[in-house]
Amino acid sequence: MPAKPILLIMAAGMGSRYGGLKQMDPVGPDGEFILDYSLFDARRAGFERAVLVIKQENEADFRDLLGARVKLPLSYAYQELRALPVGYAVPAGRKKPWGTGHAVLCAGPLIDAPFCVINADDYYGATAFKLAYNHLMNLRGDGDFSMVGYHLRNTLSDTGFVARGVCDVGPEGLLADINERTHIIPSVDGPLMSEDLHTYTRLNADAIVSMNMWGFPPSMVDRLREAFPAFLDRALSENPEKAEFFLPFAVDALLKAGRVNVTVSATPDRWYGVTYREDRPMVVEALKRMTEAGLYPRPLWKE
Repeated sequence: MPAKPILLIMAAGMGSRYGGLKQMDPVGPDGEFILDYSLFDARRAGFERAVLVIKQENEADFRDLLGARVKLPLSYAYQELRALPVGYAVPAGRKKPWGTGHAVLCAGPLIDAPFCVINADDYYGATAFKLAYNHLMNLRGDGDFSMVGYHLRNTLSDTGFVARGVCDVGPEGLLADINERTHIIPSVDGPLMSEDLHTYTRLNADAIVSMNMWGFPPSMVDRLREAFPAFLDRALSENPEKAEFFLPFAVDALLKAGRVNVTVSATPDRWYGVTYREDRPMVVEALKRMTEAGLYPRPLWKE
């Protein structure tokens, strides 16, 4: 019997565009956070434990507001700037976290089984967690990665631009490439992207995009640990205050080196998030509507 998969939640982001700790913003009918719904859907899918990567200074808030009501065992890992390999130091003026790949590294001591990585401030939907869990329960080795993808049209914001990793998926459902598009907006003609904020190109609304929901064997932590020093060498010389060790870039490097395969499973569910404060009313209304339709109990954790 394989080890039961772990849900790894990245919750240490600063939320600069949103303007606050958006992971702790109540959006459900009874004050639930988006993170509550991810934990609830993960539990229904079969996950039996979760690890939250947070800033240590926020641990009391997470324990008081979330840990007391969530019916899923939670552990905490700290993503701190000083968590660097021996011989490296935090550059002067650096305040920004080191990125999503670093977040996974910080949770490494708690990872002893296949794991699914998600963002704390994204609503993924129940189907996504079922897809992720099923793949992790049937891993075919250390090179067997997975990603739950979304149709681009289901991931846009009406209040501002979004950044998405647009995926090239082969006929066998394997990821061939990810193209990072940092400025995508909705329009009456469909999604539009721009690289210079002057010229816009239409994108396929049904294109599969990554919302940072990955499935990995536990050995992924070792692979990130191997790659991190090379990233730091570049970052400290080129962009010491803002460069980030992004998880998708690490996956892409392994993919291009032929060391892994990434199976892409597409979910029909709509993604919801609060990239901007103006997104919040739409998220509140969507969760209210889903609760009224019986997709979630009220209150969420009454079971």
